[in-house]
Formats: sequence, structure tokens, C-alpha cells
Amino acid sequence: MASRVPDHGKLAPWRFILYRGDARIEVGKKLVELAEQLEGPLQEGRRQQELTRFSRAPLVIGVVSVSKPHPKIPDWEKFLSGGAAAMNVVLAANALGYAANWISNWYSDQPEGRRILGLKSDERVIGFIHIGTHQGDIFERPRPDLSDIVSDYSGPAA
Repeated sequence: MASRVPDHGKLAPWRFILYRGDARIEVGKKLVELAEQLEGPLQEGRRQQELTRFSRAPLVIGVVSVSKPHPKIPDWEKFLSGGAAAMNVVLAANALGYAANWISNWYSDQPEGRRILGLKSDERVIGFIHIGTHQGDIFERPRPDLSDIVSDYSGPAA
């Protein structure tokens, strides 16, 4: 389902990296090392946060924007196609009865963070989707009032 998205030019400008099993723990160890290189020694709570960043769910799917130059298709359109792929992963997981959470986080903007996570130097993070089951109530974040974000067309903008 993730690959069944709008894709102008049939470029498949995205790919997926599966983090599961012990690989999730190894990623956490490497993120702790990187965070300490950038910030110095971490307090224990923060250290545990980074250590378990990818092991809180049994599966994390990295959705990656792949550079595929094209003379007629702009990069923003290819990146949006990747966003649609990520959203389809979330919707499919929820439809199958799983819980899914799409995040990016600090390491997504760090070249070394992207390398640790298996991205090539010209690739960018669209998101990491954590999939598993959830016990208890699911927090519903506040959403905008529709009257603030929906309007009828009334002609060219002023």
C-alpha cells in the first residue's frame, strides 16, 4: 500500500528501511554515541530516551526521500509523493489494528544521524513510522477548527 501513491513520472522517489529485531537496539546505541558527541555526556533519562528511540515498537519503517533528478518534475513534488507513501503506511497499519506513530526527530537533520540510519548522503528522511500495539487510551492531540482552515474559492488572492 505504501508504494501505491501519486508518483508523477513513475520515479519511485522514495524507499523504505525496516528496523526490527536487534537492529533497533544497535541504532539506539549509535544514537546515544552521536548525541554525546554533539552535546557531551547525557543525563540518564536522556540517555535512555536515545537508547530506546527505535526499540519502543517492534517495527520501525524509515521512509526515505531518494534523489531522482528529472527535468520536468520538481523536487517538492517528489518529496510529497514520499509523504503520501508514509501516510499510507500509517493508514494501513491502523486499518490492520496496529498503532502507528510517524516521527522524524533531531537525528533526521544530522548528516551522521542519517548515515547511522542507513541513508545515503543525497537522501533525506521523510519520517520514521513506529508500528506496534498500544495499551490504554490513545492521546488525541488538539486539531484546528475546520472554519479556520477551510474556505470556498472566492477569486484570486489580493
